[in-house]
Amino acid sequence: MKPFRRRRRGRLTATFEIGEAHLIASLAAQVVELLRDRNGAEESDPDPLAAQIGMGGPSLAPEDPVLLRLLPDAYRDDPEDAGEFRRYTERSLTSAKVHNAETLIGTLIDGGLTFGEMPDEDDDPIEVELDPDQAQAWLRALTDIRLSLAVRLGIETDEDTLRIAESEDDQTLAMSDIYDWLGYVQETLIAALE
Repeated sequence: MKPFRRRRRGRLTATFEIGEAHLIASLAAQVVELLRDRNGAEESDPDPLAAQIGMGGPSLAPEDPVLLRLLPDAYRDDPEDAGEFRRYTERSLTSAKVHNAETLIGTLIDGGLTFGEMPDEDDDPIEVELDPDQAQAWLRALTDIRLSLAVRLGIETDEDTLRIAESEDDQTLAMSDIYDWLGYVQETLIAALE
């Protein structure tokens, strides 16, 4: 990856190897799928007025720990208030997260990423060019992806990060490397924005 950098006209660019672009797109698509699965069947009786104005969703917190991290309770000490708040806000929060991830995927596609074929190392790199809104969507989507990976890896503290780095499990180490690399991508994007 060539880090994000600012071009004239306020746009940001970065270049990704084909495998890197596929990895980011795949992880973003997994977040989209997880969030869309959550928006499926209602977990509580819908409020008819709320449904008419597009506000109404589940009042129960998700059981999946990744979803619970992406869609946390607003009131941890009051389940009733948390459920009521969730019912009126979760769908819009979910929609915003899906939009951010889809924006990330869309800019990779605009940069030349294709699906359906196995990537070849000789393929041309993928260059993304982001306007300010797309850059913000990337930041938010990368945060959601990294939060998802952190939950799956069990990272909550700096000590957890050190424990993961000392793991002897190849899959855990690979996920940890991806988590760290996505942090680097995010850091270069933030630096370019500043």
